[in-house]
Amino acid sequence: MQKNASRAQYGSDVMAEILRMLDIEYVSFNPGSTFRGLHDSIVNYLGNNKPETIMCNHEGIAIAFAQGYEKVAGKPMAVIVHDVVGLLHCAMHIYGAWLDKSSILILGGTGPVDTEKRRPGIDWTHTALVEGNVVRDYVKFDDQPSSLAGVPNALLRAYQIAIAEPKGPVYVGLDVGLQEELLTAKVSLPSMKRYPNPSSPQADADTIERMAKLLVKASNPVVIASRMGRNPAAVPSLIALAELLALPVIDSGKFNIPDTHPLNLSGAAGELLKEADVILALDVPNLQGSITATETQDRQSTRSIIPEKCQIIHISLDHLPTKSWSQSYGRLMPVDIPVTADTALVLPPLTAACKELLTEKRRVELKKRFDNLKAMHKALRGKWQTMAENEKNKSPLTFPWIAKQVWEVIKDEDWALVNGNFGGWARRLWDGEESYRYAGSGGLGSGMGHALGAALAHRREGRLCINFQTDGDLLYAPSELWTAAHHQIPLLVIMNNNHSYYNSEAHQGAIATNRGRPAKNQGIGTRIENPNVDFAGLARSFGLYGVGPIEKPGDLLPAIEEAVKVVKKKKQLALVDVVTQTQVRGLGAG
Repeated sequence: MQKNASRAQYGSDVMAEILRMLDIEYVSFNPGSTFRGLHDSIVNYLGNNKPETIMCNHEGIAIAFAQGYEKVAGKPMAVIVHDVVGLLHCAMHIYGAWLDKSSILILGGTGPVDTEKRRPGIDWTHTALVEGNVVRDYVKFDDQPSSLAGVPNALLRAYQIAIAEPKGPVYVGLDVGLQEELLTAKVSLPSMKRYPNPSSPQADADTIERMAKLLVKASNPVVIASRMGRNPAAVPSLIALAELLALPVIDSGKFNIPDTHPLNLSGAAGELLKEADVILALDVPNLQGSITATETQDRQSTRSIIPEKCQIIHISLDHLPTKSWSQSYGRLMPVDIPVTADTALVLPPLTAACKELLTEKRRVELKKRFDNLKAMHKALRGKWQTMAENEKNKSPLTFPWIAKQVWEVIKDEDWALVNGNFGGWARRLWDGEESYRYAGSGGLGSGMGHALGAALAHRREGRLCINFQTDGDLLYAPSELWTAAHHQIPLLVIMNNNHSYYNSEAHQGAIATNRGRPAKNQGIGTRIENPNVDFAGLARSFGLYGVGPIEKPGDLLPAIEEAVKVVKKKKQLALVDVVTQTQVRGLGAG
């Protein structure tokens, strides 16, 4: 097997070289003594260049940063965490990346595993047997090599597993003793040509034929697309299939079809699904949530919103890395044609199979359906524009008006929304036609970190990145702003400052009403006030631009215009603090 000679002097030099061989461009961390060897090797042995260090003030920020980066760059970052305490700090954010199917190479400073080499006290309380146990239920793979010879294999295997669909985080513990081991002989590194990225599974011909026959003859088919758009190559394939068969598409994910496409009928989901006879689900992690409705007063009550005889096709790989601990797989739903395959690979041959089955008579019928769906799409977009315009005099400000004003400023820019979605109004009002426009959102307490990682990935293209940042989420880790300032990451932040953890506030109102108790007390223990947070001042305290709070609708547009000038000219974060209405955004589990 072909190998490459290394000039490494210490064990951590070998580890750093493997990271470079894996094309890891950035590594984020909060500094810690158990990876001081690897830290030194990255900074001094490699010269802090590929990977470049991203310093964070909390391990959770480091994970969220890598999550956002991967979803834009399409490849993982590395994150290093300090033994048990660092891993525990970021465990929640790792779980969020697991749910989001984001590949992250997480490295843990470990030990010393050899008890004879531990300092009294701290080395014992900070070392676990085995550290990976903490996160094993929500990573795709974990390992803790016991020798330096085993490190390259462990890192290569972890990387391959992380990037294989469906993607996910992985964890490798690196013993501090191995990091600081002085090499007495030359080390040979494996050739990356012998470790290519794994291929994805494809559906068999018979299954493709069954799907094609069902879709071609369907009277009221509906496509529900979710994670499919994380692979940009799948988007044009979906468009081709949808246009061929006049399929309305409900986009429930990051980006699966352009907002302006006449077959994007996301706003008419309820109307379409109640008449559906065939549903084509594409990488939908929560199929139950897409075809049932939950009563707001009693969240245990659900009802189907599709006809009983509706047939379902589901193309997905989500079930492959299933773990039992969190039961994040959701309720098992009846599916007539379950397909274990990569959606991006299945759609082209499925489209070809459908095309072969079409008669001229059927094409004429589909043309009429296409025209009807196009008219429905146009009516929806017009209605949303009118609704947004009707919000212009409301104070506190509302999501539709904020989204409309932001669009007025950014519509001629090469923009990307890297966190939040203005309560869904960005997709309704903006003309998002490329898959890179939307990066999705981070999980609980991850919004700003997710935005910064995504913005870093966009920075080389010079794109204007926007983060619609909720107030409570930023307060989880406001030191994220320091990382933005230190690493000069350009980002426009529009604060959704409603002075509340409103999801919880809505829950409190619902449960009180259901129990016949005063709903007026729903703000106790949920409102972020007395004192109100000066988010603009918080940004300025880190040397960044901050303006607000904006409370009058007419003040919003000039504030956004000035902030965009700062982002573009100074290449730094600018924050616009906007006081918003408390609006029900749905009752989830949080």
